[in-house]
Amino acid sequence: MEPGSVLQELERGDRASVLPRLGGMARADGVVIVSERFWAFAGVDGSLREGLMPRPPRTVRSIPLVRGLVRLFASLSPLFRRTGVARKRERRLLALAVVAPFGLAFVPSWISLAAGFAITGGLLVWLLRGRTLFLHGAEHRAIAAAELHRLRDAWSGAVRPSRFSPRCGTNFAALVMPVAFAGERLWPLPSAAFTPLAVTVLALAFTTELWQLVQASSHRALRALLLPGLALQRLTTREPKLAETRVALRAVASVLRRELG
Repeated sequence: MEPGSVLQELERGDRASVLPRLGGMARADGVVIVSERFWAFAGVDGSLREGLMPRPPRTVRSIPLVRGLVRLFASLSPLFRRTGVARKRERRLLALAVVAPFGLAFVPSWISLAAGFAITGGLLVWLLRGRTLFLHGAEHRAIAAAELHRLRDAWSGAVRPSRFSPRCGTNFAALVMPVAFAGERLWPLPSAAFTPLAVTVLALAFTTELWQLVQASSHRALRALLLPGLALQRLTTREPKLAETRVALRAVASVLRRELG
């Protein structure tokens, strides 16, 4: 999209009475912005890629716990699709990182622990490489600008919404770890080979439900559950430059063009 077209879509978003709920992810070379129906990847080199988000059946999206897992894996769609933002080798590595915890549930605990640390460390190095930290902050800023209907002002630099976000995946990670720990201690059935796998799946599903509840609530006690994740964002984001914020805003404009069109 040319700068003039981007500004036109951003101004259109500012005028809209209701905007779709947006999410996203930062990469070393750009920013992905998603809605329930569309995704867009804006690269730091000026490139733009667009696609459709998966739409599971309505019945699946209404089943507690199951809908959380569906929502979680759907959010990774732009990475795993063949026409998405990740290359073939990268998709394989990501798939290994996602599937590995389930396989490690069936090996001796010391192997599982060592492999878990290795996989987590490797994933963090991959996630935080290059300009990712700055683009992560830019992603949050662009989404916050949409929610404030100040997209045009964010493009010009007249406003700079917070680089911290209550809907960031960092918050999810900060919640899922204590939930999984509690699940292992409170598991009511006799321990079996499948127990670690079952606990992992249930922890992910329950945390997704809890995460959605916390985000929708204004209750101070529930909102306090976001504090660890927001604190972690001081490590996983950096204050973006205006050019980096504009990368994220181009992706926002692409999604809004199709949502509002």
